[in-house]
Amino acid sequence: MSGGATVDDTQPILPNLIDETIHQRTRLAIIVLLAAVESLEFNEIKAQLRLTDGNLATHLGALENAGYVRIEKSFRGKKPLTTVAMTDTGRAALERYVNLLQSVLETRKDTSAGRASDEGDSA
Repeated sequence: MSGGATVDDTQPILPNLIDETIHQRTRLAIIVLLAAVESLEFNEIKAQLRLTDGNLATHLGALENAGYVRIEKSFRGKKPLTTVAMTDTGRAALERYVNLLQSVLETRKDTSAGRASDEGDSA
């Protein structure tokens, strides 16, 4: 996805403009959680989103492969600790995703307002 992706009323909304890695609802929820903090523990994300270990691990793997999150494994005492943080690449991807959605909404709102105005003129 290009950083300058915009949508206007002469350009159809192309599915390939949407970042599918972020667009998937569970991954979007993970990214949104991480956007507001420096990092979260695996179990915090799991509890907040009510996911299973395997489901969360799979989605985190997809986000990590895309470079959107960094996963660090360590120990707290003798217990394993997995911490997840959003990368700069992830923050930029989320910003592009939000900007694309805003652009689509603004374009549709402007197009609808123009149609309403045109219909009012013909009455």
